[in-house]
Amino acid sequence: MELSARVVTVMRGQYPALSRVSLALQEGQLVAICGPNGAGKSTLLAALAGIEFPELGAISLDGTLLAAIPPRERAKRIGFLPQTGEIAWDMSVARLVALGRLPQGDGERADGKAAIERALLACDLATLAGRPVSSLSGGERARVLLARALAGEPRWLLADEPLAALDLAHQLRMLRVLHAAAAEGRGVVLVLHDLALAMNHADRVIVLDNGELVTDGPPDRALTAKVLAQVWGVEAHWIGEPGQRALTMRP
Repeated sequence: MELSARVVTVMRGQYPALSRVSLALQEGQLVAICGPNGAGKSTLLAALAGIEFPELGAISLDGTLLAAIPPRERAKRIGFLPQTGEIAWDMSVARLVALGRLPQGDGERADGKAAIERALLACDLATLAGRPVSSLSGGERARVLLARALAGEPRWLLADEPLAALDLAHQLRMLRVLHAAAAEGRGVVLVLHDLALAMNHADRVIVLDNGELVTDGPPDRALTAKVLAQVWGVEAHWIGEPGQRALTMRP
């Protein structure tokens, strides 16, 4: 399957949040969307998920316009995790994760229960399954919301800053889970502010600035010192071996 944006423009009043962005995403890759604050990262992710529809251009899933796919069918194919995931009702961790099976309608059947259990285990939540979400820390809640998205087993998983609230150990664990999803043939698209995570763990990096696509390619080509200076306005350089690179910056 291919998830693509063709000359997409999304407006915020009279200002473009995205301006004529075009790209094509393939399953089997972990893609990072990067850029400074206000670059349009969250807007692009929401448009790719069918949460927000562009004023101009089109979003397509495997050649079909996303707007033409019924919402329930879209939800089966595309899992979306917003940056500020809100939990409206206090319920157990297991029950909240089970909501990820609503599009499939099989949360009480064997297949659905197995998917929920896999998501709980993947996100290190098995021992917290019976606890109310109100009793959890911010990082634990972030893992619960990611588990809810994983429980639906979508072909595409789109997540906005899913690692930001996690400690180092759980960041690495969730990255392994997301890499495993891509290795199984799913498409994984993450908004990341941590450029080192994007450099070391993404297969492809898309850089946005002021709503426009600046560069799109392998991490070592998309996050060069020249791009960092142009987009983030910092003098920075990468040190270390591929897969273990760190970013050094001058104050």
